[in-house]
Amino acid sequence: MTLFSEGFSWRALRLMSLVLAVLTTACAAPSWSAKLTRYQQWPAATSGDTYFIKSSPDKSSNLQYQSFADSVRASIGVTGLVEAADAKSARFVLQMDYGNPQEQSWVPQFADSFYGPSAWGIGRGYYAPNDGWGGGFFYSPNVVNVPVTVYKNYLNVIITDNQNSGAEVYRATAVSYSHSDNLDQQMPFLSQAIFDRFPGNNGQVIDIRYPISRD
Repeated sequence: MTLFSEGFSWRALRLMSLVLAVLTTACAAPSWSAKLTRYQQWPAATSGDTYFIKSSPDKSSNLQYQSFADSVRASIGVTGLVEAADAKSARFVLQMDYGNPQEQSWVPQFADSFYGPSAWGIGRGYYAPNDGWGGGFFYSPNVVNVPVTVYKNYLNVIITDNQNSGAEVYRATAVSYSHSDNLDQQMPFLSQAIFDRFPGNNGQVIDIRYPISRD
């Protein structure tokens, strides 16, 4: 019994595998991911208490800061806190910091095979089936690390408690990476991640993943 029946070649099998891989990738739901690190000593029974987002003087009139603060307001609702008119009347004071510095990262890529970068559509190798002369073999090109520039999008949030002498009760940092300068698009997700399963555990580091709508 041969591996392939008459009329069906290993090339056809290879083509079918490629098509299946493309369809699987195309059907996979897109998602956004980040890493969340947080520390907390959150007091009990705070639902209905008030908070205030305190900005530094140089950012109080910054339109981008105001937009990002709105993202935080939209996400903080899961805590049960209610926004106060000012810092003095609020129990909790929230301060935030954000940015997206460029960093260099390394990603693995397949080097060109001896059949060229487009061999069999993806340039990832070549399989020779058993031809009766000792069995088949698979040639795979080397994998090389290629430098790429990425943006490290981050949001830091610190909450202090005025009823406890201004003690820090929550500190969280959400970090995501992107290949383009799109912090405005990242911020709603970063804000949501900051309060994901709030308040969580002290010293907790978790991976966050949210589906992205195709609409």
